[in-house]
Amino acid sequence: FQADAPSLYCMTRSAKSRNHDQDLPMTENNQPRSAPENPIVVVPARMASTRLPGKPLLDIGGAPMIVQVWRRAMEADVGPVVVACGDQEIFDAVKAAGAQAVMTNPDHPSGSDRAFEALAVIDPDGHHDAIVNIQGDLPTIEAAVVRQVLKPLKEPLTDIATLACEITDEDEKANPNVVKAVLSMNAGADTGRALYFSRQPVPSGDGPLYHHIGLYAFRRRALERFVGLPPAPLEKRERLEQLRALEAGMRIDAALVDTVPLGVDTPADLQRAREMLASQ
Repeated sequence: FQADAPSLYCMTRSAKSRNHDQDLPMTENNQPRSAPENPIVVVPARMASTRLPGKPLLDIGGAPMIVQVWRRAMEADVGPVVVACGDQEIFDAVKAAGAQAVMTNPDHPSGSDRAFEALAVIDPDGHHDAIVNIQGDLPTIEAAVVRQVLKPLKEPLTDIATLACEITDEDEKANPNVVKAVLSMNAGADTGRALYFSRQPVPSGDGPLYHHIGLYAFRRRALERFVGLPPAPLEKRERLEQLRALEAGMRIDAALVDTVPLGVDTPADLQRAREMLASQ
């Protein structure tokens, strides 16, 4: 993000204040990094789903799925919400629902790239200092879960925040479709530093395993750096984009939540989402 130029006040602070700032990570403008104060939520969406064709526009509770995701993001009330659209049909649907939408390049390789393009369009002056990236297939995600993803960014050293949930189903531990987050975390803590992500049941030995939830909050400069990085060897080996950040020396911290949000990838998931929203 673009920090303000140093003010006269900043240049005449007490020695005690200056010494405190020296303990904090510094931005490129030599300003101490703190918790984000003006986040924005971006929901990337595109039509190219092979397992569930036309997924963003499938009806759930009388509205397209992407509109339901936008509603959940608005309920979280962490900042303005914009849908980054890879297709005109999605743009038209969310605009009809009253949402803010931006058309983006349909060929982006990831949601992070799509979110970054949308951010440049709607906030070229850098007023928003953090970006919450919500996948467009989470129509039942709870507001508290969205808010929780910003918590790790209170740690000045953290570049990217994400979520994890302790695995309680034994079958999930060996399931390669359940990504595991290896977290360095003190006893009783609800946030920890991510040391690795894998499709394998890691770490070995006694102790909990954590299911990684693909919801992210980026510091603005971290998102800019991340989308400029080339794919990394471990990323390609595990097929996990977040490893690109770790291999580049960026820090990812994860906050714990109690449940894994339902991601809609199959007809069965779609039916479950419809039932969940109908019961609310």
